[in-house]
Amino acid sequence: MSVQIKTLEQYQEAFRKSIENPEAFWAEIADTFTWYQKWHTVVNNDMITPDVRWFDGAKVNITQNCLDRHIPERGNQTALIWEPNEPDAPTQKYTYSELLAEVCKCANALKSLGVQKGDRVCFYMPMVPEVAIGILACARIGAIHSVVFAGFSANALAERIKDAQAKVVLCTDYNRRGPKTIPVKEVVDEAIEMGCDSVSHVLTYRSTGGDVLWDERRDIWWHKLVDVQSTVCAPEIMDAEDPLFVLYTSGSTGKPKGVVHTTAGYMVFTCYTFMNTFQYQDGDIYWCTADVGWVTGHSYILYGPLLAGATTLMFEGVPGYPDTGRFWQVIDKYKVNQFYTAPTAIRALMAAGWDEPDKYDLSSIKVLGSVGEPINEEAWRWYDEKIGRGNSPVIDTWWQTETGGIMISSLPGITDTKPCFAAYPHPGIQPVILDQNGQIITENNVEGLLCIQYPWPGMLRTTYGDHERCRTTYFAPYPGYYFTGDAAKRDEDGRYRIIGRVDDVINVSGHRIGTAEVEDAINQHPEIVESAVIGFPHDIKGQGIYAFVKATHDVTQPEQLRKEILEMVTKYIGPIAKPDIIQFVIQLPKTRSGKIMRRILRKIAENQYDQIGDISTLINPESVEEIKSGAQHPF
Repeated sequence: MSVQIKTLEQYQEAFRKSIENPEAFWAEIADTFTWYQKWHTVVNNDMITPDVRWFDGAKVNITQNCLDRHIPERGNQTALIWEPNEPDAPTQKYTYSELLAEVCKCANALKSLGVQKGDRVCFYMPMVPEVAIGILACARIGAIHSVVFAGFSANALAERIKDAQAKVVLCTDYNRRGPKTIPVKEVVDEAIEMGCDSVSHVLTYRSTGGDVLWDERRDIWWHKLVDVQSTVCAPEIMDAEDPLFVLYTSGSTGKPKGVVHTTAGYMVFTCYTFMNTFQYQDGDIYWCTADVGWVTGHSYILYGPLLAGATTLMFEGVPGYPDTGRFWQVIDKYKVNQFYTAPTAIRALMAAGWDEPDKYDLSSIKVLGSVGEPINEEAWRWYDEKIGRGNSPVIDTWWQTETGGIMISSLPGITDTKPCFAAYPHPGIQPVILDQNGQIITENNVEGLLCIQYPWPGMLRTTYGDHERCRTTYFAPYPGYYFTGDAAKRDEDGRYRIIGRVDDVINVSGHRIGTAEVEDAINQHPEIVESAVIGFPHDIKGQGIYAFVKATHDVTQPEQLRKEILEMVTKYIGPIAKPDIIQFVIQLPKTRSGKIMRRILRKIAENQYDQIGDISTLINPESVEEIKSGAQHPF
């Protein structure tokens, strides 16, 4: 694509154009796609209501741009490579022509189940090719996909199905994950029994062949329905602002937010950011290790790469199975050129096998990406030296579920890189740092609140079924700006460093988990009065979860109660949200109005007792010493 930046001068020129005339800048990029009808308005810039619309009046289908338009030149090029959990199991590859045929078959199958434009379809699937095919099939027919990470509990799944009022659920029988075989359909069955009355059918792909319970009225095997369909399905013509997907993300309150992304803006933004962040060239093999249950999987396993005509690799397994060389073995096997993973995985592999990468040929690597949280300097240097061999730039990308795509990062070989800094905004992105009063901080080397002062095409449009929540969360705190919820610092050269969340959301291994969600789950235990959950520095995960818990009685068997609490959190949310530390306390520090002082608990968890500050406003200041005396600091 001609919109790919190649030099520092081109970056500077593109950035200048994007700030001086954003409409002309994005229109030029959008012109490289196939449209049924062009737009009459490039952008409606209302960040107050908010009512942001991009390419208004345009007609388009994102799968036509992901698949059909590539067929003349790339029909026989590999679009998707699937690497299975077991290293000796057969790989699957799909050319663009083959992937289009499979997507059309699945699209026709969904239509046969009564799925229409605007209906919601929920996915609870592991990393098998069918999840990618199903997602694209939804987009093909105008259905709104809502992918739920297949590690969440039945409760969490049910909550998301009910909020979206999903008509059909797609799942597998089981999930292979490292040495484990995990029941998937069993979780779906349990979730549907929790009042998911909107679900008419469950379409199940036979991944392992294990036994599952079956309801003939509702359940359908993938191979019996999808495999017999026609390989031709005309794409539904979508308005630019028709919803493409809903993806649930944790908020600072207990109820997850259904972030809504629409069709045209997301399409333009993910492709543009993919091409420039990873400097993808024809013939490259690109690998993002994320799960499709997260936005990274949506934007940078599926949509971004396929829109760009890339070859994208999808991995079923985990980094430590069957050994800590698995990632490097896959890079060696396929001669991967761009590799995109999370700091958590990097730190875990670094700790498990410092010199393990030396056993593999990693010379194909041209770009190393990091996503999910800021990467610490030690991990950055190991990644640079051991995986990139000092020849491949490390690109630390900052973005969010809500932004749709990468907002701030270096561009490999074009802009410089600096450990711990996401670096520079992409063209079209206008970040600012505000103080607590909403005033722009113009000087550098000062910490403040990271906000964006002009719309970009990939931004969220609303939170599903609750536009007021979208407004109050992202746009009301600082009117006229999108509030990211992150603190940041800008250095003297204009690079941005992300400091961390400023709300009650913990970033665990790159996954956002709301403290209120975890507290709600803990408090379900009949022996628990209340709890307070905060994040603390963790050597591997970036942030761990520390729970301060008050029981109804003196805790005489703490290990048993801890075990039951962990089971409760797993039941209501999933194992990813299990606290690393549970400390039983006699009382929680509270103000006279009854508010728990999490600021104090955070300083205790971070082992920063000298920064606890004034406790005179507490109704129970003696609680602080009691909690300090029992605090745990394993990391």
